[in-house]
Amino acid sequence: MQGVDKKELDKFIEQALHEDVRDGDHTSQACINPNDKSRARLLVKDVGVIAGVEFAKHVFKAVDPDSTFQTNISDGTDIKYGDVAFVVECNSRALLMAERLVLNTMQRMSGIATLSSRFAVEVEDLPVKILDTRKTAPLMRFLEKWAVRIGGCYNYRDGLYDWIMIKDNHIDASGGIQEAIRSVNKYIKDLDRALGITVEVRNLVELHKVLDVGGVTRIMLDNFELPILKEAVATVDKKYETEASGGITLKTVRRIAETGVDYISAGALTHSAGCLDLSLKVIKGS
Repeated sequence: MQGVDKKELDKFIEQALHEDVRDGDHTSQACINPNDKSRARLLVKDVGVIAGVEFAKHVFKAVDPDSTFQTNISDGTDIKYGDVAFVVECNSRALLMAERLVLNTMQRMSGIATLSSRFAVEVEDLPVKILDTRKTAPLMRFLEKWAVRIGGCYNYRDGLYDWIMIKDNHIDASGGIQEAIRSVNKYIKDLDRALGITVEVRNLVELHKVLDVGGVTRIMLDNFELPILKEAVATVDKKYETEASGGITLKTVRRIAETGVDYISAGALTHSAGCLDLSLKVIKGS
């Protein structure tokens, strides 16, 4: 679980189970002996990249510390219909209580990992990194960003607190792009905090204004047409990191990468990813 805060994960599991269980799983309590144990397998019913196996293991340990977990397919592995990702043995009531949390999260994470993998493959021979964004489901960001990494892409900032990003609304509200950059640099100096700075530019005029004032880490070239994007990258000439953004798709990502940008940020990695079809089935007679 590299890059995952265990305390945050434990808190998420606790809150998610509370949302679903509250004062009890009354169906299981009504018809299943409290001492029974069951074995179940995670059955893959789709094609893609699996993500969330380690998450599932953590959930089952949370609901039953005596559970045993056999990983057959590790996170980040290509999967196909009929594969069995893992087998878990657990208290039967605990197993059924955790089932929906495991499936909902794994299906979402696997969808994101699958789409991220496709983006990564499109540019695998080019010196560019595909980044995610903050366009994530509330309270699930750390899981969705985990899935992005599993799929072979990279995380941008975790939130508003760990990277400065001066976007169009900041620029318009602060009186101009140079004014915004100067204010941000003063703020960082006063705060005595090491934060990267990205500034969004909407055209070549704004780009030249940024180059005149400096004081940034990365220049985000937002919704630039390909010829203008290539010109902008050449104009920056490696003085600052460059990033392309705005409506990035699988069909366009390679052509954008070929302009020479250092980074491409794609909200689609999370907000447009679907879910992979997975099923948790109790093994009869176990």
